[in-house]
Amino acid sequence: MSDFNNFNNPQVAGLPRHLRQFIVDQNYEKYTSVDQAVWRYVMRQNYSYLKDVAYYPYIKGLQRAGLSIEYIPDLQTMNNNLGKLGWGAVTVDGFIPPAAFMEYQAYRVLVIAADIRQINHIEYTPAPDIIHESAGHAPIIADADYNSYLSYIGSIGAKAMFSAKDFELYEAIRALSILKEAVDVPEYEIAKAEENLQQIADNMGDPSEMALLSRLHWWTVEYGLIGSLSDPKIYGAGLLSSIGESASCMMDTVKKIPYTIDTINYAYDITKTQPQLFVTETFQNLIDVLEQFADTMAFRKGGTESIIKAMESRNPATAVYSSGLQVTGVFSDMGIDQRDELTFIKTTGPSALALGDKQLEGHHKIYHKDGFSSPVGKLTNEVKPLEDFSDKELKAITVEEGKATELIFDSGIRVSGTVRSVTRAADKIILITFDDCTVKESNGNVLFQPEWGTYDMAVGEKIVSVFNGAADKEAYEEITHISGKQTEKVVYDTATATLHQIYKTVRTIRETQDNLQQLPDLFERLKTSYRQDWLCALEILEILHYTGAYPELEKDVRIYLEMKASNEPDHKKLINDGLHVIANPVTQLITEED
Repeated sequence: MSDFNNFNNPQVAGLPRHLRQFIVDQNYEKYTSVDQAVWRYVMRQNYSYLKDVAYYPYIKGLQRAGLSIEYIPDLQTMNNNLGKLGWGAVTVDGFIPPAAFMEYQAYRVLVIAADIRQINHIEYTPAPDIIHESAGHAPIIADADYNSYLSYIGSIGAKAMFSAKDFELYEAIRALSILKEAVDVPEYEIAKAEENLQQIADNMGDPSEMALLSRLHWWTVEYGLIGSLSDPKIYGAGLLSSIGESASCMMDTVKKIPYTIDTINYAYDITKTQPQLFVTETFQNLIDVLEQFADTMAFRKGGTESIIKAMESRNPATAVYSSGLQVTGVFSDMGIDQRDELTFIKTTGPSALALGDKQLEGHHKIYHKDGFSSPVGKLTNEVKPLEDFSDKELKAITVEEGKATELIFDSGIRVSGTVRSVTRAADKIILITFDDCTVKESNGNVLFQPEWGTYDMAVGEKIVSVFNGAADKEAYEEITHISGKQTEKVVYDTATATLHQIYKTVRTIRETQDNLQQLPDLFERLKTSYRQDWLCALEILEILHYTGAYPELEKDVRIYLEMKASNEPDHKKLINDGLHVIANPVTQLITEED
């Protein structure tokens, strides 16, 4: 990516190619004056309420992350500030696959959806947006214990095995979130997308590692509470960025449960408010629970069960032999003995070999374009694993360059051929390459035959680890799945563009304290042409209230808003909350804290 903008941020600059592919330009100029007003309204509401219930001092956290209450954040400013904390930020198009999202966190880079919620979803949106991602995640990044957990769960998540069904679910969630944020989408289309999502969600089968880890992520990073059950504080970004749920979650109707490993048993629904939340006493407890879960994962356990997970994912994964050799590919078959121990593994399609996450020279996915298979286990009648044999011990079993040999494994697999080379690394034999080679199971099933070419036999007694994705992602050029469905780009009609101009004029008047005489006319235009709008009228009332100009007009605007609140149930809470913040100015509160 020659035009890749790293914002002069080391964390962003360090992102590999397969993650950079998700990055989109922020295009700051696309944000309308209504978008800016939505940001300001939500942030003022957040601070007004969160100053009492957020775990981390909210304004201090915003400032350290390069955010303000007044304006949608600019990515360069955020990166300048986050860089001081060892983090960075990039913008993406809506939801990205969970594995990629996790890996960004491992690289200590915040993924921020470039879009902002529409005014009719101002309290909550199921789609990721810049309010949730920046105002939710960024303020608490300054807490060292928390950001350590955030990057650690990212590094664990990047290794988590997922199933093919997880991809289906991701696509369904992404499609629904896009429809819900698009303009003028027929209700039946949304209903159809919701039905599709429900159908997939109801038929997921046993949850994958990624699904279970996503639950831990959801109930901590997104919806976590910290402290005691009787007096918890909010640290989860989903709550910090939802002006509706940040208040309702503290009610007794939302059950509070101590955060333990049992939390993986609680699924979640992104389209609904949460019926229960989990409270951790400390951030260290989050890491302890994560360690407990990680001990059950394929990357730490290896063995038969882990290869099964790789086969279920139907996507590139890596199996690590006890010799250290790493085999990357789409796993399609395996052999097991009576004790359920692996006897061989097999990939299909482009595969590659690596050691220590660096591809072995010559063993790229073009060379192994048709897949890779190799035995697992010890040689029969041998106590020592083959990977630990000395040159002398190899000679004793006729494993010498240019000599024909036959190796028989405990499993009954026979490898017969002429040794071309033996590859060692760190005192371990990792690979033996054969010419004119035949590989058969004890039942006569052929695993390899001479006409297929050179046979590279992986060496290792066990598969000690299996993880998602390639060992050497850069060399493997792993292009992670990118959805074909893009978020909607809105085109505004003349009337809406005029409303945007009214918002812009009101903002200029508030910021400059000039041209207050325009306010009566602006309010009249809102009343006559934009009866559905409530936010701009609130902003006009705010100016009138603070300046003391036009007392009669202030009274009229207040009555107008109070009438709207009583006649429009959808806007009642929003208007009343706005009136509350005008009466209890955020700017004064900020001054007091600072």
